[in-house]
This record gives sequence, C-alpha cells and structure tokens, in this order.
Amino acid sequence: MINTTNIAPTPVMTPAEVNLDKIIVVGDRVLIKPKSPADRTESGLYLPPGVQDNERIQSGYVLKVGPGIPIPLPTDEDEPWKAPEEKVKYIPLQAKEGDLALFLQKSAYEIIYGGQRYFIVPQHAILLLERDPDLFS
Repeated sequence: MINTTNIAPTPVMTPAEVNLDKIIVVGDRVLIKPKSPADRTESGLYLPPGVQDNERIQSGYVLKVGPGIPIPLPTDEDEPWKAPEEKVKYIPLQAKEGDLALFLQKSAYEIIYGGQRYFIVPQHAILLLERDPDLFS
C-alpha cells in the first residue's frame, strides 16, 4: 500500500503564469492559440457550446514556430580527414509569430498547457496565413 499523505500536489498554473518561453516547438510544427469562438451567427442566433469545436477548419494566432524541415547533410566519404559537421540545416516555415492561421482541425493536436487550450499544427495542415505588417514595426 502506498502512502499518499506526504505527496505534494502538482501545482496548477494560472493563465497569467503560463510561460511559453519554456516551450520548444519541434520540426515543421506550429503552436497556435485558437481564436475565441463566436457565440452568435451573423443573423444573431446564439450557438450552443461545442459547435465551433466540430468545424473542419479552425483559426487561431501563431504563438511559436518550429525551426523548419531538416535538410539531410551531404556525405563526403571521400575526404576522411575532414572534421564531421554536426550542424543541421532547415528549410524555414512560412508561418511567423503573430500570424492569423486557418488550419485543418483533423490534422491538429489539441493540448492544454497551464489551463489554456492550444493546437500543435504541422505546416502542411495550414491553409492560409494572414500577416499584419504593422504588428512587427
């Protein structure tokens, strides 16, 4: 029998304490925070909760971007005296932090981090990016 009285509970982060600097996005993936869903239609009808979750296409803001698609290193087997290069090179992604992205819900992975809902989306699942050039000026 395990004594659980001395085990400290795991701390739960509040939304204000969420630090995305600790997160490293890997490969050709993008971390997206979904836009707040609309609770009404254009004609004014109220939508029940969960309607937006069943949409095939979702939208959200890009928070972090992975390094890109890795390029295989050329092999120089004919020059054994050369020091091996371990540096990996990447093809950069089109998505940048702050972009509004439309992506396929089916290809996205939903995660909860610090009580906030995020999506990890591969580059190929992003359909459209909207970039505000004044955002980075």
